[in-house]
Amino acid sequence: MEQQTGGHTLKAFDQDIDRLRALISQMGGLAEHAIGEAMRCLAQHDTEGALQVVANDKKLDALEVETERRAVQLIALRAPMAGDLRDVVAALKISGVVERIGDYAKNIAKRVPLIESANKIEPISLLPEMARIATSMVHDVLDAFVQRDADVAVEVCERDDAVDDFYDSIFRALLTHMMENPHNISHATHLLFVAKNLERVGDHATNIAEMVYYAATGEHMTDRSRTSTIPG
Repeated sequence: MEQQTGGHTLKAFDQDIDRLRALISQMGGLAEHAIGEAMRCLAQHDTEGALQVVANDKKLDALEVETERRAVQLIALRAPMAGDLRDVVAALKISGVVERIGDYAKNIAKRVPLIESANKIEPISLLPEMARIATSMVHDVLDAFVQRDADVAVEVCERDDAVDDFYDSIFRALLTHMMENPHNISHATHLLFVAKNLERVGDHATNIAEMVYYAATGEHMTDRSRTSTIPG
């Protein structure tokens, strides 16, 4: 016989929250793939692939709606409390953040047709590593959510400084590039937007990390300064 506590069946609740975590993991996988594909398309000037990245964003939107529906239903039917409730609320919030991360990948893909000579602009060589770090942050923080691992959440936040440093370096390099030759302004500006989108991915990964930490511990993570010395 299944154990019941506080008006909901523990086994049934565990199955419901596991389904929520699976949906979040699925969303994370799609978002990671979208970022990787957008960056590949940028490097190879693959306009057809970029269009596919944009089209695939609808899958993330649909998963966010499904996650929200299930989370609200779980709260209404199972009446979770304490740590259980924090997990459900975290899933609800995280799904929205992951959907926005997918939007940043879509934004990068939309720039691909507009940047014809990207490989001729030296600062683009920094973008793949910046994207790799930001994407790994998303991957690891969503794993931390599934495992309820507060320590990994903290570690993910610490890696955001590296993403910010990359953005600062790219900003300065592109600004110099534009000043040296006005003909570079258009393409360099598009690349700057790409870098800004990646920087925002890192920021959103830290936002998720804060939610994971709170869900796992019931305490708020110590506030961290995210102020950049370079305007964005």
